Amino acid sequence: MASIGRLLAGVVHEINTPLGSIFSNNDVLLRSLGMLDELLADGRPESLEKARRIVATCQTLAAVDGIACERIRAIIRGLKTFARVDTNEPRMVDLNEHLRDTIKLTEAEFRRRIKVETDFGDLPAIECFPQMLNQVFLNILVNAGHAIEGEGTIRVRTSMERGGVQVSISDTGRGMTPEEQERAFEAGFTTKPVGEGTGMGLAIASQIVEERHGGSIWFESQPGVGTTFYLRIPAVQKRSPQR
Repeated sequence: MASIGRLLAGVVHEINTPLGSIFSNNDVLLRSLGMLDELLADGRPESLEKARRIVATCQTLAAVDGIACERIRAIIRGLKTFARVDTNEPRMVDLNEHLRDTIKLTEAEFRRRIKVETDFGDLPAIECFPQMLNQVFLNILVNAGHAIEGEGTIRVRTSMERGGVQVSISDTGRGMTPEEQERAFEAGFTTKPVGEGTGMGLAIASQIVEERHGGSIWFESQPGVGTTFYLRIPAVQKRSPQR
């Protein structure tokens, strides 16, 4: 919840920025259209030439507004993904698509400080509880961002591995000490300052991946170099035997 709260604050900022651009451009467009009326009514060659320049400017502004709207739509799409509630039954989903949506949300948190690189394999639809896995992806990505001081890179890869999907999330952060690695999945343990972390994120992630999905989660970390988390999710979920 703490991660989602921070992300929402960033999302508000990310939406306000393109909205500000759209409103500003709209004001320019309205004034430009008013000028076009006068220039076209005048009809002189120099007036028509000026009108053509104004039209070109309007086309550029419209293109900028299109980019701004696409940015807002991408953010909203990511939020809608998290708003879905999982049922008691798993669903067939494109895990790459869900990762893309989660990464879009983290861009609001990372701003331009962190570059996220992706290398997605050609995956079939898999059976899972997508909203739960979104929470896992979100937590690991946000943790990776917090582990990076200044600028850095996060790399997300997916591939088919032994009847399931493997996801790896690597960062160029500070890494974990041997003592921190031993306690990483321990409920209540956190390396973040007081008030910034509950220590429940990785414990819950482990529960979701291993107990809910029958998968596995582990990591490799080197102090001063970075950390890589690995998740392996079965392509098909096991059903409880019918009585």
